[in-house]
Amino acid sequence: MGKVTPITEHFQHFVQDLKESFWGDMQGQVQKAAKRLFELLSERQRDLYMVSARYSRAEKRKDYRNGYYERDFVTRFGTLRLRIARSRKKGFLPEVLKKFQRRAEEVSLLIREAFLRGISTRQVGRVVATLTGEVVSAQTVSRITRDLDELVQQFHQARLEDGWAYLFLDGVSLRVRRPSGRKRVQMLVAYGVKKDGRRQLLAFMRSQGESQADWEGLLNDLYRRGLEGKCLQLIVTDGCAGLAAAIQTVYPRVAHQRCWVHKMRNLLEKVRRRNRDAVKADAQAIYLAESRAQAKTAFRDFRARWKREYGSMVKQLERDLPQLLSFFALPQHLWRKLRTTNIIERCFVEVRRRTRPMVCFVNVRSVDRIIYSIFQKFNLEWKNRTLRVFTQAA
Repeated sequence: MGKVTPITEHFQHFVQDLKESFWGDMQGQVQKAAKRLFELLSERQRDLYMVSARYSRAEKRKDYRNGYYERDFVTRFGTLRLRIARSRKKGFLPEVLKKFQRRAEEVSLLIREAFLRGISTRQVGRVVATLTGEVVSAQTVSRITRDLDELVQQFHQARLEDGWAYLFLDGVSLRVRRPSGRKRVQMLVAYGVKKDGRRQLLAFMRSQGESQADWEGLLNDLYRRGLEGKCLQLIVTDGCAGLAAAIQTVYPRVAHQRCWVHKMRNLLEKVRRRNRDAVKADAQAIYLAESRAQAKTAFRDFRARWKREYGSMVKQLERDLPQLLSFFALPQHLWRKLRTTNIIERCFVEVRRRTRPMVCFVNVRSVDRIIYSIFQKFNLEWKNRTLRVFTQAA
């Protein structure tokens, strides 16, 4: 056999340049041909629709040609900017174009995910172009993200089962950009858990605050959608007075549990620094008791020790005590989960993490899109993952 000549680096570069030149030119030619084909098909559809010839004065003319509009389409041949024929009444998008479009659901999800992580519409297009080689305009990104509005509406109207045993209610505050300046919008949230540990974020609602009327709006929406409370055993809240009043209006027969984490925070805010550790330990003895009776005994000890120094604080704790001890009526292994709103606060941690890069929402619709997307992600993850402690109870 003859000696094989080694491939030089110069030759490798030549082959690479040749490939790029050949395929690059072919790609360009294919794009031009595809563009021309689709535009001709669009005009053909319009001509068939119009029946009458161009510039004719037919007496029974039902419509008039109205030029063209431009639109970008991501196809198997790359992104094509097409001139779509239109009349005064309608546009003529070629049906065959749908078969050649290549914006798979994965790309749309990528666009939505990038948008939901706080990247601007223009930057989202650049991210997609980097990963897929397809240039996506800011207008296209906006159009895809607006598609979320229909999903948000479906979420708000979806029928709810009435098998939820525990309902956690809380609110998270977000900033929205308004014509008058930046304002805070409260997002009221409902989180349900069944006896077998299945869980779901059931609803969210924008409001200006956490008044009784605001919370009644959310609770009435839950009731209207099917959660009548026939299986509800406990509603856990952060201690908001407006929410407590709303529960009495919509679910008056369901036991109400106030969150001990929020209560402890309120107590310690009213205590001098030198007494905080002692007050905290005495208050913890109440909810860590082995029974409701022991918890009441622990409260009496707390009252005897701190009434003189912090009289108003002790009186407030005594008024709230019945709602702070509601969890004792449930199985003991559930007490830790049911005496606080921590279960829903963990969801708010994710909401804050995802929304922090955005600094401020452009409008309230963008708030709904973000919250829906985050909650839908949780709900999908939880379909096959139950809360173990509740599963054991079942």
